[in-house]
Amino acid sequence: MATDTPTISEQAQALASGSAAAMRADIMGAFAADQAALDAGGVPHSVVAPGSVMPDGYLLDLNGGATSLTRLRAGRPTVVVFYRGAWCPYCNIALRTYQAELVPALAERGFELVAISPQKPHGSLTTAQSNELTYSVASDPGNQIATALGILTEPSADSVAAQVKLGLDLTEVNADGGRTLPMPTVVVVDAAGIIRWIDVHPNYTGRSEVPDILAAVDAVS
Repeated sequence: MATDTPTISEQAQALASGSAAAMRADIMGAFAADQAALDAGGVPHSVVAPGSVMPDGYLLDLNGGATSLTRLRAGRPTVVVFYRGAWCPYCNIALRTYQAELVPALAERGFELVAISPQKPHGSLTTAQSNELTYSVASDPGNQIATALGILTEPSADSVAAQVKLGLDLTEVNADGGRTLPMPTVVVVDAAGIIRWIDVHPNYTGRSEVPDILAAVDAVS
């Protein structure tokens, strides 16, 4: 798909460069070490394979009401995006890009788009409002679906300490009071609820690009 908009990767690189210039060296060092460890670990062997049934769980909508992925999908083929939270600038870059470039293309193809994170509903609401999202955004308390998909991770102790220095306490923003997070992941699910494509990014600075997602969507017959 032709577009003059920078790719998610290009936007993330610009963000990283700006952060490196603005943040304290010890904080940047902690994050850089965590990212290097995630790169070294790679995609977990536990990640489910295409052809598996998409797992579901007890989700919360923007108002804290009970919902589920099955309900949000409503029998339609769907692209499901797993992100870390409203506090994550890399997540916001991806979610805004998906709103601008992916939503119209998916609508033409009869696909839904759903974004899921472990944060409290208030964080989901902040995500939706600040990025002007028109697609469904839900909270997954305890990372039920991320756990079932095998994409769960946890920041290092040094990263946690660096986050706290920046005013972020994951135990306060996550719905279950924990620190576990999903690896940024995009899953293409067909109308029958079967996973047709899954793209996992262990290093949270990387994300699935729109052309790659659309190629996977177009492969669903």
